Amino acid sequence: MDAHGVALVVATLCTGLVAGLFSTFAHAVMPGLSRSTDTVFVAGFQAIDRAISNPWQALGFLGAPLATALAAGLHLAEGGGPELGWTLSALGLYGAMVAITFRVHLPLNRQIQAAGDPERHADVAGVRRAFEQRWVRWNVVRAVLSTAAFGCLVWALVLHGAA
Repeated sequence: MDAHGVALVVATLCTGLVAGLFSTFAHAVMPGLSRSTDTVFVAGFQAIDRAISNPWQALGFLGAPLATALAAGLHLAEGGGPELGWTLSALGLYGAMVAITFRVHLPLNRQIQAAGDPERHADVAGVRRAFEQRWVRWNVVRAVLSTAAFGCLVWALVLHGAA
């Protein structure tokens, strides 16, 4: 397999992992937390947020756009073709998801962490109200965008294999 194909495979795998993560939050993690008390919700999300900030998650989250851009650049250097549009579409969709993460989710995550120990917070219900609905709504958007990016890269792989 050529360097372009390897970059495309890495991009697809990383994007698929990120799409799966956000989909899992949308379909299981947040619905599960939503059934808990305010204190358990805040404490649970704080613990998840601390655990998810790790090198493995960062590798997939940052590796996806880097590998996608590399795949697009290598394909462009080879003269372009039908898979280039799908790869660039994936890059745009993923870029929109990253923008949402930085503009919505990271500030909300910092806000819920700043609340401190929910067992000692005077208004833990207010902390949850200021966080939950907006975080969940925009995470669904992230899940859709990253899944669409994953689909574009899968199709780009199909086209690459057919070439």
